[in-house]
Amino acid sequence: MALRIAGRGWRDVPLRWKLIGLVTLGTILNYLARSTLSVAAPRLKTEFGMTTEDYSWVVLAFQASYTIMQTVAGGVLDALGTRLGFFLFALGWALANMAHALATGWPSLAVFRALLGASEAAAIPAGAKTVSEWFPPRERPLATSVFQMGTSVGNMIAPPLVAFCILAWNWQAAFIVTGGLSLIWALLWYWSYRSPADHPRVSPAERAAITAARDEDVSAKPATRKDLLRSRAFWGIAVPRFLAEPAWQTFNFFIPLYLVSVWHLDLKSIALWAWMPFLAADFGSLAAGVLPTWLMKRGVPLVASRKVTMTVGALCMIGPACIGLAGSPGVAIILFCVGGFAHQMLSGALITLCADMFDSRTVGTASGMAGTSAWIGGMLFTLLIGQSADAFGYDPLFAALAALDLLAAAVLWSLLRAKPRAPVEMQKG
Repeated sequence: MALRIAGRGWRDVPLRWKLIGLVTLGTILNYLARSTLSVAAPRLKTEFGMTTEDYSWVVLAFQASYTIMQTVAGGVLDALGTRLGFFLFALGWALANMAHALATGWPSLAVFRALLGASEAAAIPAGAKTVSEWFPPRERPLATSVFQMGTSVGNMIAPPLVAFCILAWNWQAAFIVTGGLSLIWALLWYWSYRSPADHPRVSPAERAAITAARDEDVSAKPATRKDLLRSRAFWGIAVPRFLAEPAWQTFNFFIPLYLVSVWHLDLKSIALWAWMPFLAADFGSLAAGVLPTWLMKRGVPLVASRKVTMTVGALCMIGPACIGLAGSPGVAIILFCVGGFAHQMLSGALITLCADMFDSRTVGTASGMAGTSAWIGGMLFTLLIGQSADAFGYDPLFAALAALDLLAAAVLWSLLRAKPRAPVEMQKG
C-alpha cells in the first residue's frame, strides 16, 4: 500500500491516507511540544537551580496529569467525536506549551507541565480512533505506524529547533515557537476532518473499501467501558503497555541529561546527537506497519501477527541494556538508536491491537485506558530515576528497561487471545 501511494500523484492518494498524514503532523507537533523541555532542561537546571530530583518532579507533573487524562481524553473523544475532541485538546496543549515561557522556577514549571500533560493525552487515542474509523483491518498496522512515526519525528526535530531558539533568542522563545505551531495545526484539523459517513470528499469507492474487509475483524468486541474492564483482551494490552512505556519516556525525557551528566556534552553537541535515536524510531514505526502485513500474507492470523511484531521489538531492547558498556558518546547513541527502533516497533503493535480488539464506539476509551496504564508505568520509572540516577548512575536503569519489555512480551502472549469471547469476568488468579 505504501509503495502504491508513493507512486501516485497527491490527488490520486485515497482520502484516508491524507487524513492519517494530518494525524501524523499533529502527532509530530504534540511530541515536539512535550520534548521542548527535555532539550531546554540543561539550561533550565542552571537558570532555576534545579537538581535532577527537582527535574524529575517537573517530569512527574506532566506524567501524572497525562496518566489521569488518557482515560478521560479517550472518553471525551468517543463522546464528542474525533473532529471536535481532538481540536479542543490540541488547542489546549498549544496554549499550555506557550505558557511555559512564564515559568519562574521549577514549581511553576511543574504547573505548566501538568497542564500540558492533561491536554496532550488525547493524541494517541485520537490517532487510534481515526484508524478505527477510516481503515479496514489489513491496513491498520501501516496506518498506525504512519501516525506513530510522528512521535519520533517530533522528538527528532526538537533538539536542533529548540537549541536554535535558545541560542538565537532565549529559552522562552523555544516554548512559544513550538506551541504556536500546534495552534496552527489545531485550526487545520478542525477545518479538514470528518468521519467517513460525513466527509464530503470521500468517494463511494473509498467508502466501500473502508467497510469491505470488516469481516476480517475480530469478533465479540467489548462495547462499553464496563465490558472493557472485564475483558481479558484489554488487560492483555494494558499490562504490556504498563511494562513497556518506561523505555520510551526515559528516552524522551532523559537522553539530553544523560549526555550532559555522563559524557559532559554541551547544548550544541546535544543538538547534533540527541535526534538520532528518534530517526531510528521512525524505522521502528515503519517496521510495526510492514512486518504484520508480511506475516498475514504468509498465513499468520491477524492478532498473532501483532504479537510476533511486539516480541521482535522486545528482543531488540537488549541493545540499550548494554549502554553501560559504551566507551564513547557515539556508541551510547547507537545503542539508544537500537532502543528507539525497538520500542516504536513493539509500541506500534500494541496500539494497533486496540483498533483490532475493540468496537469503534469505544476504541478511544480503550486506547486511553491502556494509555493510562502505560503512563503509570512510565511515571513510576521516572520516580525511580529521580531517586537513583545521581547516586547510582543510569546504567542499571537502562538494563531494567529491557527486562520490562521482555516481560511485557511474555504477558502479551499469555493473556491475549485471537478471538475473545463475549465479555465475562476475568478468571481469578
